[in-house]
Amino acid sequence: MPVTSAQRTLVPAWIRIMSALPKTAAEVARGKAAGWKASRQLTRRRRPLDWKETSAQSIRDQLDRMAGDIGRMREMRNHLAYPRDTNARSQEEQDILHTIRTRTREANRSNITRTKAYYDCYREYPELHWSFLAHMVSRNAGWNMSDLKGGLMSDLMEPSAREDLYRMLERCNALIFQDAYPQLLLYSHSRRLGRSLFHLLPSFGVSAFMSPFWDRFWIERDSALLAIGLIINEQNYIEGRVVQNGYYQSRVLRKKAFSMHSKFQMNQVVFPMLPHIPELEADVFHTPEEKSRIRESAGYAADSMVGLILEQFSSLNERIAFGKALYATLFGYEDVLSGVHSFASVVEHRGSRSEYWPQLFTHDKKNALNSPLESVELMKQEWLPGGRRLYSPLLHDVWHDLYSEPIPRYDWFKNEDAIHYVSRPRRPLMIEMTHAHRNALQKTALTHDVGRAVTSTY
Repeated sequence: MPVTSAQRTLVPAWIRIMSALPKTAAEVARGKAAGWKASRQLTRRRRPLDWKETSAQSIRDQLDRMAGDIGRMREMRNHLAYPRDTNARSQEEQDILHTIRTRTREANRSNITRTKAYYDCYREYPELHWSFLAHMVSRNAGWNMSDLKGGLMSDLMEPSAREDLYRMLERCNALIFQDAYPQLLLYSHSRRLGRSLFHLLPSFGVSAFMSPFWDRFWIERDSALLAIGLIINEQNYIEGRVVQNGYYQSRVLRKKAFSMHSKFQMNQVVFPMLPHIPELEADVFHTPEEKSRIRESAGYAADSMVGLILEQFSSLNERIAFGKALYATLFGYEDVLSGVHSFASVVEHRGSRSEYWPQLFTHDKKNALNSPLESVELMKQEWLPGGRRLYSPLLHDVWHDLYSEPIPRYDWFKNEDAIHYVSRPRRPLMIEMTHAHRNALQKTALTHDVGRAVTSTY
C-alpha cells in the first residue's frame, strides 16, 4: 500500500512527540521535589486564623435547634419564597433593599464585573476575608472560561461541549454572586448606619443557615468563622441548582469532555503571587496593557503561585473541604497573603492567563503560537519567545454575557447535615503549584498535539 504525503509528514511529528515524553516525566518528578521545597518556604510564617471554638460551638448549637424545629423551618422557607413583609419595612430599609438589588444586578453581568466587585468589597472591609477568597476563585473561573476558546482546549472539545461547560461555569459563578453579594452589601450598609441590618437577609432569599454567622460576626468580627459559613452556604446553594440539576448532569458532568477538562485545568485553583511593586500599586500606569508591559520588562511575572487541586467537583463534601483548605492557604500564611494581595492589587482581571504568565501566554491571537506540536515547543524552554506564546484570550472577546435564568427559590438548609462542616480550617502544607500548574499545561499540550497528529492521518 503506498504511503501518502500526510502519513510521511506524520512520522516526524510522532517521533518528536514520543521523544518529548521522557523529558516530560522527568520534569514532573523535578517539579514535585521543587514544589515541596518551595512549600516549606512559603509555610514557615503562619498567620493566626483566629478561630474561636466557643463561638463556633454556639453557632452549631443554634443551627441544631433551627434544624430540629421542622415547622419553623417550613415557615422560613415559605417566607423566603414569598416575602410578605414589604409593608412592615421602613422607607429607609426599602431603599436599602432596592439599592442592593440594583447593585447586585449590575455587578452580576459577567465574570469580570463580579470579580471586581468582590475585590472592591474586600478593599473597603478587609475583615471580609471570604470576599478576597471569592475574588481569587472568581479569577480562576474566568481563566477556565477563556481556556475553552484558547489555543489548546478549543481543539480538544466540540463546540457544543464548550458551550455547555461555559454555561455551567457561568451559572455557578453567577448564582454564588447573587446569593453572597447582597450579604456583603448588607454588612456595608450596617457599618454605614452603625446598626445590624441582617434581619433583612430573608428578603434576598438567603438561607436561614447564614443568620447566626452574620449575627455573631456583627458582634465579634470572627472573619474565619464567617468565611467558613459562607463557603458551606455557597456550595450547598449551587448543589441543587447546578450540580444535581438534570440539564448539567446530562450535558456536562457525565460527559467525557468534562472529565478531560478537569484533568488539565478546571481541577486546579491557583493564586499567583507577585513581589511588592510600589510603582504599579501607586497606579501610575493606568491601562492593563501599560501595567503588563512594565511588569514584563522589569521581570515581574507570577513566577510563583500557590493553590490546590479539586479531584471531584461533583462531590459536595470535597468542594466544601476544598474551599476551607483554600481559605487556610490564603489567610494562613504571611508570605502567601502578601504575594497574592500584591498580584490582585496591580493586575486587572480580564480573563486571560497572560495576566500572570505573560512570558507564556498572550491574548493577541495574531501573535500567538500556532504550532501543531505545542508540547514540544513548551519543552524547549521555560518561557516562550515573543510572537510564539500560547493563546489565552480576553474573556469578553470570546464569550458573550448570558441572560439570567430563573433561579429556584428555596432554602437548602433543611436538616442538621451541614452543621458538622462548621469546623476549624486546616492549613495545607503542599501548596506551591508553579510546577504542577505548568505540568498540567504540558499534559494539555501533549493531548492537543496527539489529537492533531491523529486527525492529520485522515
